[in-house]
Amino acid sequence: MIPTAYGDRMHARFASVRDCFHDLFAAGRETGAGLTVWYDGEPVIDLVGGTRSVVAPGVAVAPTGAADPWRPDTLVNVYSVGKPVAALCLLLLVDRGRLDLDDPVAAHWPGFRAPATVRQVLSHTAGLPVFPVPRPAGAVADWELLCADLAAAEPEWAPGSIAGEHAWTYGHLVGELVRRVDGRSVGGFLAEEIAGPWRLDLGFGLGAADQRRCADLSYGDPGWPTRMLGEPGSLRARALGNPAGGLDLAVLNSPLWRGAEVPAVNLHATAAALARLYAGLLAGGTLDGVRLFSPELVAEATRVQYDGPDLVLDRRAYWTLGMQWEPDGSWGMGGIGGSSAWADPERGYTFAYATARLADHDRVDELVEVLHSCL
Repeated sequence: MIPTAYGDRMHARFASVRDCFHDLFAAGRETGAGLTVWYDGEPVIDLVGGTRSVVAPGVAVAPTGAADPWRPDTLVNVYSVGKPVAALCLLLLVDRGRLDLDDPVAAHWPGFRAPATVRQVLSHTAGLPVFPVPRPAGAVADWELLCADLAAAEPEWAPGSIAGEHAWTYGHLVGELVRRVDGRSVGGFLAEEIAGPWRLDLGFGLGAADQRRCADLSYGDPGWPTRMLGEPGSLRARALGNPAGGLDLAVLNSPLWRGAEVPAVNLHATAAALARLYAGLLAGGTLDGVRLFSPELVAEATRVQYDGPDLVLDRRAYWTLGMQWEPDGSWGMGGIGGSSAWADPERGYTFAYATARLADHDRVDELVEVLHSCL
């Protein structure tokens, strides 16, 4: 589908990246998305295209969708791209001396059964990648219920011994620690302590006005949810399948999902906000003169804490405190469905792609290949 609208702001040096972005729409591989890149401390690419509406699950935007273009302030669910954002809320409290990375979780969360530390929670080695009690989709709105399930859970492995992405549970583990230490929900903390000071258009648990800015997700193909879950009964399937509905468009595009705080997977954001966030981290924790994090905290947060097999991803993984590190030195996070955001210190850029079309990451791979050719 040819995009109905673009919002283009771009340095001439990166014209080929814009062309690649446009080609994704022309080839029918994209229906609505935003792309932002900062280079050498400045935004050099800021593109939006397509529309934010779908007519039915898995169906592309209708011709009348031209009246509902993807705008610079369109929010979209970016799945695990939100994990580092949740982690940063807890890390800000660490930076302020409210808790230590090697504190037992139970020191701040009485009744928490697993002998895991704050560091192990942040680095996906706590052994709690699965909500232990099967719950329906409506449970995403019941924070206390899901946290109680996790507090009583037996870990799948000895905490610290191996990693497995805490696909759905990460945000509740991190977010409940934020709430226990600070008193605010992770969504409230994010809004007041990070998004506000750094002027970031992103959040957990959207109000009605922000929900009206959201793009509807759609499947790149109907088999996408089944592929994401993997083998029935596997650790991955158990990690991604409970509570129910996390891959179901009827849930994902609902006020229930958008209004709940499921910080592991339901950050709603613009690409511009994500690239801006990573620009602040790449600059050592200061953005536009506003320091949120110390350089020492940023260095520790982006250092590899675990290098080894990941039982959920079923591959080798390098986990920092909330992000994945890559062998080229970049750090950040991709989400199932194709959204991604990261910083590349070696090349000096930050990158964010936010899409409503749930498919593979080949779109990002192609954009990055062209971007690197421009550098």
